Amino acid sequence: MSEQKKPIRVMLADDHPIVMTGFAMSLEAAGMQVVGQAKTPSEAVALYAAQQPDVVILDMRFGTELTGLDAAQGILKDDPRAKIIFLSQFDQDSLIKETYRMGAHAFVTKDCDPSDLVTAVRHAHDGKLYFLPQIASRLASMAVRGDVTPQSQLDERGLEIFKLMAEGLTNAEIAEKLDLSTKTISNVSQSIKEKLGVHRQANITLLAVKHGLIEP
Repeated sequence: MSEQKKPIRVMLADDHPIVMTGFAMSLEAAGMQVVGQAKTPSEAVALYAAQQPDVVILDMRFGTELTGLDAAQGILKDDPRAKIIFLSQFDQDSLIKETYRMGAHAFVTKDCDPSDLVTAVRHAHDGKLYFLPQIASRLASMAVRGDVTPQSQLDERGLEIFKLMAEGLTNAEIAEKLDLSTKTISNVSQSIKEKLGVHRQANITLLAVKHGLIEP
């Protein structure tokens, strides 16, 4: 068999077996080869290293503390050229943008037509990006509005503190957790509120949920 005729080797990672089985059947019906199915982010990283698939499809959310983004980071650390497609029933703007910022080739919703997933895999395999029409329009809208997410406005420490604020921790509790002074946390939290334009606790929490930083 010539190099051009070899089937595209695809790996799936999702903690819902029925979802994985359905997508695997669709991919194999299109002439692709499913070389592995992982159920956790850590298993996905290990399976990718073992199988070295042409394309990997990662669920965004798993029933663990780790996410598809964590799995992607682990995979890209070992193989910066990995071709990743994210699969999700969640479609927060910040998550969509973060996947492409990481270097993903596509973001596909779980309710998409199987032919869309097949097309996404073929595009990724060829090193091309693939956008579902609704995803493309949302990315375009974000570009017009400008990137005003917490992720874009805050540095790593600021984002960590913002997430703790959103979870309802007091300045004193955050200071103890991060081994910093209460005064430092008070100053940083005030700066965060001003940068993001939110001051009430309820609005801080809603903003964090909207951008996928904490679970609703």
